[in-house]
Amino acid sequence: MFSDNKKPKETLDYSKNQNKISEGTLITGDLVSKGGFRIEGKIEGNVKTEGRVVVGQTGSIVGTLTCESAEFEGSFSGTLDISDTLTLKPTAKIEGEVVIGKLVVESGASFNVSSCSMKGAVKPIKKHNAEKSA
Repeated sequence: MFSDNKKPKETLDYSKNQNKISEGTLITGDLVSKGGFRIEGKIEGNVKTEGRVVVGQTGSIVGTLTCESAEFEGSFSGTLDISDTLTLKPTAKIEGEVVIGKLVVESGASFNVSSCSMKGAVKPIKKHNAEKSA
């Protein structure tokens, strides 16, 4: 009836889940999800996810976006904090402050930011020791 054999708890992978914000939708406030987002509507607030965010041509975010990776065809104004890759398609319009791992900008995209820093871009310089200690 009672057993010492305990099954390990399953860990769910939410990164495959995708939330969709459709065109014509306006959300004011904060969104938090473990799954990614496909945004065709407008968000005024903060978006935080462990997944990927895709902002379509009709989509826009005004606020803060924190995610693993993002692809923009639409517009963004605020603070971007992306741990991996930010991809800007030709119709993308980005303004604000950006902290990213990698940046891909296609011809035609607008990238007018006040600051842009890349995580892990600074590598330590190894000092060349010309003299050997005796």
